[in-house]
Amino acid sequence: MNAILLKMFLPFLTWLPLVNRTSLRADFMAGLTGAVIVLPQGVAFATIAGLPPQYGLYTAMITPIVAALFGSSRHLISGPTTAISIVVFSAISRHAAPGTEEFIHLTLTLTFLAGVYQFAFGIARLGVLVNFVSHTVVVGFTAGAAILIATSQLKHVLSLQIPRGESFAHIWAHVFINFVNANFFVLAVAVITVIAAISMKKFWPKLPNLLLALIIGSIVALLIGGDTRGIAFVGEIPAQLPPPSLPSFSMATIRELAPEAFAVALLGLIEAVSIARSVASKSQQRIDGNQEFIGQGLSNIVGSFFSSYAGSGSFTRSGINYQAGAVTPVSAIFAAVILMLIVLLIAPLTRYLPVAAMGGVILIVAYNLIDMHHIKTILRTNKTEASILVVTFLATLFLDLEFAIYLGVLLSILLFLAQTSRPDITVMSPDPQDKKRRLTNIDIKPLAQCPQVRMISIDRSIYFGSVNYIESRLDAIIEKEGVKQILIDATRINYLDMAAADMFLNKSKMLKAKGGGLYFAWLKPSLWEFLAEGHYIKKIGPAWFFDHKSDALTAITNKVDRSICANCKARVFRECASLPMPEEMKKPPEETVKLNFT
Repeated sequence: MNAILLKMFLPFLTWLPLVNRTSLRADFMAGLTGAVIVLPQGVAFATIAGLPPQYGLYTAMITPIVAALFGSSRHLISGPTTAISIVVFSAISRHAAPGTEEFIHLTLTLTFLAGVYQFAFGIARLGVLVNFVSHTVVVGFTAGAAILIATSQLKHVLSLQIPRGESFAHIWAHVFINFVNANFFVLAVAVITVIAAISMKKFWPKLPNLLLALIIGSIVALLIGGDTRGIAFVGEIPAQLPPPSLPSFSMATIRELAPEAFAVALLGLIEAVSIARSVASKSQQRIDGNQEFIGQGLSNIVGSFFSSYAGSGSFTRSGINYQAGAVTPVSAIFAAVILMLIVLLIAPLTRYLPVAAMGGVILIVAYNLIDMHHIKTILRTNKTEASILVVTFLATLFLDLEFAIYLGVLLSILLFLAQTSRPDITVMSPDPQDKKRRLTNIDIKPLAQCPQVRMISIDRSIYFGSVNYIESRLDAIIEKEGVKQILIDATRINYLDMAAADMFLNKSKMLKAKGGGLYFAWLKPSLWEFLAEGHYIKKIGPAWFFDHKSDALTAITNKVDRSICANCKARVFRECASLPMPEEMKKPPEETVKLNFT
């Protein structure tokens, strides 16, 4: 017990022995790469969240350190992300004007509450809940968020005055009507920044393309006249480390932000765990979902006291961290520390950073969020998944983002329930060409069936949601096919609940009343234990449960109607060999008719 608690609250003790001179060198180089990459991203993400640029950098300094120490992944890099940033903006902008002190204060409170949710989920061992959110929902939400992010930057890359709080559709309508009033010097800076970033990514992929594109955009802005051309600049970022901050603990504020904080917490956990598992599939590391919950929760709780807003795992930075050769989570710590040093040295230079160039970079970030490969695959291969994708995408665009997240989770759960409520039920029959006469799926190999016996295999756990479907299939066999003896192969049944057990008990009573029975074979020990503790074996009768196929079939063939067997041609069981042959099967072949021609 002590070892489990130690691993939960001090997980870094498990990977600390891996740290040596070689690993430190590799982690330092990976951390250096990560720091350079997150510098422009941090500023961009804070802008998306409606916060001053430095808050994105503060988040990239604090969040990754705590998440690295208390998470389970060795390569996951946490910090500000696009999806979380836009949800934060959506949640807080309805309570306060972006960029104001009140907005910042509420954002820190939202971050604290999200961290508490995440930490509580981890302590309660609810890491498995992330598995119920389908990848399709994440793809749809992310694509919608990408469109919203791009839409939010139109006013910066065109220098148009768009009323605050306008919906997605209204913003595009406003842009379409007022495009002739756009500042084309500002648009030129944004376009050149985008072209520079894309070109460097294509021809020099190892260079920090976003950072260099921002520098090029800044130079262009200065060359064409800067302020005299109506080009706005980000302004100077304070050259300081994250200052202490204090979230609000007012019950009114907590009550107001609790629903939005839950959505932020849920999205953050989905992002972090899915990214951690994706990278772990390459690094061959086992991820503990519960520990990731704890790590993400603590990172947001601690971050809220050091001017950091809600963060999560970053797919881009985590992937690059792994590709750069990181060995342990020390690489995340190195990245944060190096970022602190960079900010202290170059923060004053941000006064030359054009808002339009930042908008161009954010457009690239938004474009990279759209997973076109998976979207095309989903739309092409599965109508159900495609409908979920479209609904989540449209909900993200036209409804509150928090509601879109909840809707996506609800759709995932409904999809899961729909799939599990209709388990595969296979009708089987002995294969006469097999020496052991193994039971074979008659859909795969058409085989004769005994008119009095049905052998079925149920593939999946049986619970209250699937009981009606299974019961209807059993009723069809009993009523429509007139079968009274049913054998259930329980090899693939891993779980039963009371609703399932009660259903089997009722069917057993029904078949017994008709002179037949419901037989069970190959039950797993856990199912034996459950049925025994619930007295279901006693109620159904121990004689109807078997460990081996041969014993079950012997018992069944001893109870079939011999008068029906007398005229049966199927003869599917070995036991049928001892039964008398049907009269028509005893008749000798008809003699050939001889024709007499005269």
